[in-house]
Amino acid sequence: MSNAAATLVGQNLGANQIERAVQSVKLAAFYNSIFMGCVMFLFLFGASPIIYFFTQDEAVAQYGILSLQIIGSGYIFYGIGMVMTQALNGAGDTRTPTIINFVGFWLFQIPLAYFLAKGLDLQSTGAFIAIPVAESFIGIVAWYYFTKGKWKTLKI
Repeated sequence: MSNAAATLVGQNLGANQIERAVQSVKLAAFYNSIFMGCVMFLFLFGASPIIYFFTQDEAVAQYGILSLQIIGSGYIFYGIGMVMTQALNGAGDTRTPTIINFVGFWLFQIPLAYFLAKGLDLQSTGAFIAIPVAESFIGIVAWYYFTKGKWKTLKI
């Protein structure tokens, strides 16, 4: 859906239909949130059968279940972030999503994972927690830049 949002933004901006581009992105974000919410629900409440389908090793299963539950908890924000960054890309603003992703992943998620895992001694749980936190951060920042509207004035 995020790739569709990029296409719809580019097409509607090309047709000088700015409001239709905005509505397309909002609709794509809404439907992607519903889909990602369903996946989130599945991972939160169905992690055990999913993991035990792949392994019977109890130690591996416990890590897998915990990771699906923690990482899956941020899927709605992940879905919104994907749509928003791709919408900016579709408008020709490739710089903003690149900066958002660089800051979100390299300067925020990795140091946060290290701090939680080593600094707070949460080990793998800390690394798992850093993923939905960073994805939520990226989603919020991408939404902010999208609603700010600078992308509407770009000329390619």
